[in-house]
Amino acid sequence: MFVNRRDVQIQWGDCDPANIVYYPRYFAMFDDSTSIMFEAAGYSKQDLVHKYGLVGIPMVDTRAKFHIPSTHGDWITIESRIESIKRSSFEVVHRVFKGEALAIEAFETRVLVGRHPDDPAKLKSAPFPQEIIDRFMKG
Repeated sequence: MFVNRRDVQIQWGDCDPANIVYYPRYFAMFDDSTSIMFEAAGYSKQDLVHKYGLVGIPMVDTRAKFHIPSTHGDWITIESRIESIKRSSFEVVHRVFKGEALAIEAFETRVLVGRHPDDPAKLKSAPFPQEIIDRFMKG
């Protein structure tokens, strides 16, 4: 299974007045991590949009379990992988480590979306290309 890891330093603007990361900032980091994971696998969002006629890959569900807080200046490692793929949706798991300790477990459900063939003003889910399934599931 394909796994992407990236190190992130917590910035001043990520933190609330208590000097811990304001939780919505993590979701922005997870969104970036999903894009970076696709790029690391050889599929930038721009390439996906152009090659497969997509409009985007919106998130339709997200949640997280926070175990250990982080503060300004801390380094964290975000480990991202696709847990499962269905016809047009897929599940992403992000595990955040602070040193060796698991700090956060986050989960996203995303959908590939393109224009509806009968009405381009509407959106419609798009099937997940087999070549991308193979890349993520085989590693």
